[in-house]
Amino acid sequence: MGGPGAASGSRGKNTSHITMAVAVDASRFEGVPMAPPDPILGVSEAFKADTSDLKLNLGVGAYRTEELQPAVLNVVKKAEKLMLEKGENKEYLPIEGFAAFNKATADLLLGADNPVIKQGRVATLQSLSGTGSLRLAAAFIQRYFPDAKVLISSPTWGNHKNIFNDARVPWSEYRYYDPRTVGLDFEGMIADIQAAPEGSFVLLHGCAHNPTGIDPTPEQWEKLADVIEEKKHMPFFDVAYQGFASGSLDEDASSVRLFVKRGLEVFVAQSYSKNLGLYAERIGAINVICSAPEVADRVKSQLKRLARPMYSNPPIHGAKIVANVVGDPTMFGEWKEEMEQMAGRIKNVRQKLYDSLTAKDQSGKDWSFILSQIGMFSFTGLNRPQSDNMTDKWHIYMTKDGRISLAGLNLAKCEYLADAIIDSFHNVN
Repeated sequence: MGGPGAASGSRGKNTSHITMAVAVDASRFEGVPMAPPDPILGVSEAFKADTSDLKLNLGVGAYRTEELQPAVLNVVKKAEKLMLEKGENKEYLPIEGFAAFNKATADLLLGADNPVIKQGRVATLQSLSGTGSLRLAAAFIQRYFPDAKVLISSPTWGNHKNIFNDARVPWSEYRYYDPRTVGLDFEGMIADIQAAPEGSFVLLHGCAHNPTGIDPTPEQWEKLADVIEEKKHMPFFDVAYQGFASGSLDEDASSVRLFVKRGLEVFVAQSYSKNLGLYAERIGAINVICSAPEVADRVKSQLKRLARPMYSNPPIHGAKIVANVVGDPTMFGEWKEEMEQMAGRIKNVRQKLYDSLTAKDQSGKDWSFILSQIGMFSFTGLNRPQSDNMTDKWHIYMTKDGRISLAGLNLAKCEYLADAIIDSFHNVN
């Protein structure tokens, strides 16, 4: 007698065999299109496939040594050794992250003696590096400021628009780069921010603007703060390069501290990918400077509420590295020295590239804009066809907007790069 659900006519047959899957003509995923390759990460894939000995990868923003090799900071190795000796566990962190990290990152950003920290007016959540911190803030904006718009510089880091699109937060651009001067269009920037709806979120690069490398002057930052305060906008800083741009943690945080000192409420996303070389650890934070402690408590509670279904809680390894480095005076000093060395290497490469361009280019073109830029990137002014020529003819891989990462360049390759830029600029329309 057959068991429950036995099919008639099955007696005498072996029903234990697994039926082979039969190919079907149509997949349930037929409506899923192929996504385009990432414009930045795709550069590395193309670079790896190139067999030329001349090839250079100036696309991805990751620091390289003078030998063009990935670098792990000595102070990071020391911090990890200390963690191993302590035998620390891998237990879950709270939703808001590692408490010692959160304190350290807020202190680094604002200054440990900043009144807003002492007054408990800063809501800090450890998050998944810069991208995760921005995405968490975008979800917060979408939920609690559904009618607000985010203003983004033109151009900006390629992932900014993706983040706000994914969070369904409307955005528009403000003028930033002036192709005529290869510099900052400050008048256009101010005009666009003034014309934006009151209460907009203004996304600003705290230092070393990506992709242009062009930052406002201290006087221009003051004017920006005036306009943002007048329009009741919310300043929203992306701080991905603190200490890595100038070599000074305090100098690179001066723009954020200016807005905070003026009593404005401020969003700040932080990342430790560049300044500590913790690219794969995904360590960063979202900070919200609020008008009062009780406001900060409420904001933090809602950020935690948003983080819980998004990724639950952040990873511990990178957080402990940062906390150990910042919390130990000796390691903290060593970190600052290593940052100065990294920033110094990039400054030397920038100077050598300028010298090579000036010496080789007989057209009289002024290349001094390269020296006025700061940080990891240089915006060359090359258009898409010219950038394609850099890759197709010279095996130099870069993003199509003309940005090059000086962190992927060394002194020995500067003259070769200068030849490629001059050829592409003068011989390709």
